[in-house]
Amino acid sequence: MNNQIINNYKNTFESIKEYAIKVGRDPESIKLIVVTKAQPVEKIVSVINAGAKFLGENYPEETLDKMDKLADLGKKVEWHMIGHLQSRKSAIVASRFNFLHSLDSIRLALRLDRQLIEKNQTLNALLQFNVGGEKSKFGWDASDHTNWNTFCEEIQNIVESCQNLRIVGLMTMPPFTTDENKSRKYFHTLYQLGEYLKNRIPELKINEYSMGTSHDYKAAIREGATMVRIGIAIMGARE
Repeated sequence: MNNQIINNYKNTFESIKEYAIKVGRDPESIKLIVVTKAQPVEKIVSVINAGAKFLGENYPEETLDKMDKLADLGKKVEWHMIGHLQSRKSAIVASRFNFLHSLDSIRLALRLDRQLIEKNQTLNALLQFNVGGEKSKFGWDASDHTNWNTFCEEIQNIVESCQNLRIVGLMTMPPFTTDENKSRKYFHTLYQLGEYLKNRIPELKINEYSMGTSHDYKAAIREGATMVRIGIAIMGARE
């Protein structure tokens, strides 16, 4: 199993590099976030040893236990919170995580910022958008281009109000599809939204686009992804 994870990571890493070059992207501009949620520590050790630098988690308490058990190896990686974050668990993310991919409300933003100020720490965060309009997904609804102006004021308030919470980009989880052209449409929408927000909110710095998973990361790279979140293709089935 350990050798399989190492091989999976190296093959995926090379695949990302090769595809980036194929579509005219700089491979160094794309980060591979290995999704380790619900995976045991032993498997995470293997993927860190294979070269993983960025680990994606969904459950703050579960991740704390992993961080403690990987105290030595953990210094080599960044911990990314990629799942929906409940307000009551925000203190864990503020104090222990390096990155938040799923900021989806001004209420959560202000709460995190207060906690970060108290601890004299900073946290990079991505604004989460629902580009497919699915009711099961979190994030600001960006499925209708004509309504994009409706959330601009709220996002501007986040940018202007937060001191230690740093908004650096956007994230999405589009509807599942095996059709690459459909996936590309959703990823293109997020990139267009980034350009729209930069024009509307000059203070907003958008350098990162977190989009694409095991089955559609190539489509995401073609449309400008700077972070791809890949789990099962590297780590195998979750326990």
